[in-house]
Amino acid sequence: MDLWYTEKQTENYGITAKVKQTYHTEETDYQRLDMLETEEWGTMLTLDGMVMTTDRDEFVYHEMVAHVPLFTHPNPKDVLVVGGGDGGVIREILKHPSVEKATLVEIDGKVIEYSKHYLPEIAGDLDDPRVEVKVADGFIHIAESEAAYDVIMVDSTEPVGPAVSLFSKGFYSGISNALKEDGIFVAQTDNPWFKADLIRQVFRDVKEIFPVTRLYTANIPTYPSGLWTFTIGSKQHDPLEVSEERFHELDTKYYTKELHKASFALPKFVKDLTE
Repeated sequence: MDLWYTEKQTENYGITAKVKQTYHTEETDYQRLDMLETEEWGTMLTLDGMVMTTDRDEFVYHEMVAHVPLFTHPNPKDVLVVGGGDGGVIREILKHPSVEKATLVEIDGKVIEYSKHYLPEIAGDLDDPRVEVKVADGFIHIAESEAAYDVIMVDSTEPVGPAVSLFSKGFYSGISNALKEDGIFVAQTDNPWFKADLIRQVFRDVKEIFPVTRLYTANIPTYPSGLWTFTIGSKQHDPLEVSEERFHELDTKYYTKELHKASFALPKFVKDLTE
């Protein structure tokens, strides 16, 4: 008998993957966590029935969350990741030599624990001496921080459960306060096929707070629709005006300096969400 995992992405649409085995299933204090071994995507982490990351395509999301803001900021030293307990964004941040400290604030310690065990290629840098890991509520951490970070990355689940507050205008205002005077933040903002209203609202809220607001995209096949968006808010620096001298060589599989600016070239139906 074949075993298949299915994520119901809308009431009428979903994706499915053949499962070789289930490594772990648990109802944590915050969500249902599953670690699966799939035929097509390797090890897969799901939370509340939604794919968070897989061995095979994880590099796209993690590289695009990290490198776009880090190359936009002229000298990122102190970086915060809200969520991201799998450690992939932290791994990418540490590729930038200017970074002195990377702080991870993940509300669910079980995500960190099982990612280290089952996803070591993704979570392996969480023990780096430049990294501070805090099992805490990212919303509260932001509210208690002032002018503390050069770059903040919101690596959250979709806006359900503990992540709902991470898509609010009040949270973005708190992020602005937690950033230094030339700080930048980025958040994953879901897909334009099924969550157009969410993207439109987030972009509007961020634009009311940050002088520079941009939307960019990436192709992530295990995420709903495969077309994923990220919203960047910056106090000073425009990701479309990064000089050639800023870019340095990185060990990446998706991100390139050419793609940095190209990812901001939006299909018209997506661009319309920002206007």
